[in-house]
Amino acid sequence: MAPQTRRTSFPKVIIEKDTDSEQSSSEEEEEEEGEVSEGENGKEVEETLDAKRKGKSPICISLKKVCKVCKKAGHEAGFKGATYIDCPMKPCFLCKMPGHTTMTCPHRVSTEYGVIPTSLRNSRNPFAYVFERQLGPTNSRIKPAYVIPDQWCGCFMTIDISLSLIVTRKKKGQVGVWDFGKVYEKIVYGNIHSCIVNNMRFSPINDGTVYAASSDGTISCTDLETGISLSLMNLNPDGWQGPGSWRMLYGMDLNKEKGVVLVADNFGYLYSVDIRANNKTGEAILIHKRGSKVVGLHCNPVQPDLLLSCGNDHYARIWDMRRIEACSSLYELAHKRVVNSAYFSPLSGSKIVTTSQDNRLRVWDSIFGNLDSPSREIVHSHDFNRHLTPFRAEWDPKDPSESLVVVGRYISENYNGAALHPIDFIDISTGQLVAEIMDPNITTISPVNKLHPCDDVLASGSSRSLFIWRPKEKCEPVEQKDEGKIIVCSGAGKKRGGKFGDDSDASDGDLFSSKGKNLKSKKSSLKSYKSQKVKR
Repeated sequence: MAPQTRRTSFPKVIIEKDTDSEQSSSEEEEEEEGEVSEGENGKEVEETLDAKRKGKSPICISLKKVCKVCKKAGHEAGFKGATYIDCPMKPCFLCKMPGHTTMTCPHRVSTEYGVIPTSLRNSRNPFAYVFERQLGPTNSRIKPAYVIPDQWCGCFMTIDISLSLIVTRKKKGQVGVWDFGKVYEKIVYGNIHSCIVNNMRFSPINDGTVYAASSDGTISCTDLETGISLSLMNLNPDGWQGPGSWRMLYGMDLNKEKGVVLVADNFGYLYSVDIRANNKTGEAILIHKRGSKVVGLHCNPVQPDLLLSCGNDHYARIWDMRRIEACSSLYELAHKRVVNSAYFSPLSGSKIVTTSQDNRLRVWDSIFGNLDSPSREIVHSHDFNRHLTPFRAEWDPKDPSESLVVVGRYISENYNGAALHPIDFIDISTGQLVAEIMDPNITTISPVNKLHPCDDVLASGSSRSLFIWRPKEKCEPVEQKDEGKIIVCSGAGKKRGGKFGDDSDASDGDLFSSKGKNLKSKKSSLKSYKSQKVKR
């Protein structure tokens, strides 16, 4: 065996701190000069040179604060408490324009800053004439008083991240709103998909059937009464063959008139499944740039032949489903960054609102007019999707004027040193912030928000919890009962303590921790905080 030599010297470790960075650099230069002058006639220089040649150069451990945005030392960017600090090397994080910071951004002070309300653009298109004669009179010309659900009434938590569906029902055949003074049976169906469920839709024909699209490339159809699930389509029949061939389904919608389920994958393709035959129909159609993710699909509620799609290629596109094929879109709505969502208006289907990662809500007042540029661009803080579902602006289906949307906010409000992320109600006809709702108990971000189609109820998703909001006069105190049960139909569920379960997530844990008198003081100060905002 070869003789083993024991290592007698180790490389020198240099620790650089943020406070003495400039001083340490000057001292190092002096030390290097001193070593050279002393070692001209000695053996020290030879030893250091030999050490460097053998790879024993000093190891530098830097403790300097580095900016997360530009990756340079000397400054920091991001949230410091509840205050967002901009990177000096970048423009304003909110409006993406130079010359000011996020805290002094004029769009932060007033959301309608720079927004120019526009009326219906004149066009001699015959479709616009038909719309004005048939659909126009059904829409109210006078804006009603908005009813804002601003009181947190209840919270529900999933017991496992792999659970794909939670259904709550009162009686068979009835669909109602939660009554928080009573206890209902929760039925949980698990193990339907092997990956994350990205989209879910109730059947327009039978409200007891749910369709779901997952990242495992499958579409499922689940009967809520029996718990039986069918796989309608599988894009990965051979299993995992590498990231270059694994298809995941994101955008999804149901077309009742045509009887098909429409889904789109992460390669830019559109697929259709016949609801009656439960089989895939036709071939895949490339509707967005090849290799880009299609994150949203929406069928027009009035004209079922119109389909709206959006994706990561910075475009939202309108399609005619009677002759849909690659590169055959009717209109292309260009954006500067990724489009998170695009929706037709719920009543007339003539308006479009999109949410883009460039902190903009874009509004088109009429699909029968000029679609080359949006009618308005509203600056809103939602440029954040790391570990979160992307923010999406959702219409209020009860608003006859089709001008109210709800969307979560990323940049927080400073509330007694705590960062609260409000949920904003915005009038897209003027860009005005109608209301912002928040609660001192909810310190997480709420990117998913849905308004009830009939009642004044808002459901917001935050972390792994679902929060229910109602107007203050309609909200009743929650009665604490231990009679609630969770039934897992398939799969082994983990036993968790408490009524809602014990969650390891820190954000959810803070939500249910008892804070005693501190909560009462926070709620009173929140009321004063809101009143000050109204006075402003």
